[in-house]
Parts: sequence; C-alpha cells; structure tokens
Amino acid sequence: MNRHAGPPAGATAATVPEPSYAERARTLAHLGRTGTLATLSRKHPGHPFASVMPYALDERGRPLMLISAMAMHTQNLAGDARASLLVAQPTAGDPLAAARLTLMGEARALSRAESDGARAAYLARHATASYWVDFEDFGFWRLEPRDLYFVGGFGAMDWVSAADYMAAEPDPLADVSESILQHVNADHAGALLAYLRGRGRDSPDSAPPPDEATMAGVDRLGFKVRLRTGERVHGIRVPFPREVTTAGQCREALVEMFGVKRT
Repeated sequence: MNRHAGPPAGATAATVPEPSYAERARTLAHLGRTGTLATLSRKHPGHPFASVMPYALDERGRPLMLISAMAMHTQNLAGDARASLLVAQPTAGDPLAAARLTLMGEARALSRAESDGARAAYLARHATASYWVDFEDFGFWRLEPRDLYFVGGFGAMDWVSAADYMAAEPDPLADVSESILQHVNADHAGALLAYLRGRGRDSPDSAPPPDEATMAGVDRLGFKVRLRTGERVHGIRVPFPREVTTAGQCREALVEMFGVKRT
C-alpha cells in the first residue's frame, strides 16, 4: 500500500482540483523528446543496461524509437523484449522536485506497414533523423506499456495503469505552458505576489505573507507556485475559476484573478 503516493493530507490539498496522475504522466511523455532506455544485458544476463533514447509517441501515447540493429540496446531487445523508458522533466533546480515517469513494458520491431505512421510521428519530433531514417540497419520499434510509475515531485507518486495512461490526453496547455510561465514570471510577478498575499488574508490559518512567488507549473485546472517566506521555501497549488483549454482562456483567467493588464 503506497501511503506516501497520494497528495498531501489536509482540506486544502483535497479541495484544489488537479489533473489525475494518468493525465500528468501522459502530458510529461508528450512534452519529452529523449528518455533513458533500460534493457536487459545480453552480455551480462539479468543486468540492466541503460542508454539515451530519443522517442516520439503514437496516438495512444506509446513510445516510438528509431534504433540501429548494431546498437547494444537493440541486441538486448532481440534477446529479451522487456524494457523501461525513463522520462524526466528538465529542471535547473532540484531534480528530485521535478516530475518523472517510468514506462515499463515490452518493445517490438514494427512491420513495414506500421512503420509509415511511426516515421511521420518520429520525424515530426526529430527532424534531423531524416538523415539516417532510411539506412538499412535502422528500424522503428514501439514500447508497449504494461505498467507505469509517475512521480510528480515530493509527496506525489503512484503507479498508473497502462489502460488509464493510454486513455488519458495530454493537458491542453502542455505545448504553451512554458511560455505562460515565462510571461507571468517576467511581466506579472508583482501581480502574482499581490494576489497570493491577498488570498492569504482570507485563509483561516494566520500564515505570514510570502516574500517571493514564482509560478512553477500550469495546467487546465490551475497552477503551482513556489513561495519564499523568510527562509522557508514551499509550494502551493491555486485553482483557476474555471477550466481553461487554450492560452487565450488562461490569459482571461489570470486577468480575472490578478487584475493584470492585457499584453
């Protein structure tokens, strides 16, 4: 029983809406370009062998890989199809506070008919692969997830079934989330801090107001903020007044919440 896997205890955590772990896992996989592929070594039986692996996703979120028959991981997969792909959120801060996802399953080579769709999806993510995609020793493989483990940062982790993962959709703000964060933190940091200080005055716990606030993540249901209050650094989640699915709707929600000017 994963007692440490759920969201933090307390009424505040329970009442702030947040995407499911399945949706967050699908979003992270969607945003990623490169993961770490772990196969079972043929030279050293039973020993994990890890390698850097660029990937794309098919329409169900299954990782697609373009690999050479001469590569060690390909030779390993020919002997044992079991593999895992680790995808981690890029961060300049504490890597343990960032999201990461491990997809466990079996990898298999795609047929020529299946490779057409995989080729389009892969080259859309990795255009430079067009220089070697037609080499005779290269071929497309797909990892069929059997189970997944998602970590969303400290205190947020759990297993996600393959069925739930493949049924989920990436967050609609995924591809514009980074630009939203940059815009808010660069142009509206004061408005964000003022909003959170005002919000704190309405809180039943008499917590001191934050000295600094940085928007650290955003999705269709709300956003995460990293706060500094004196020497203490902590995070909170803030809900949007309604679900947003586009950058424009997100901007409207922030205008409503923070009173920021349209830019």
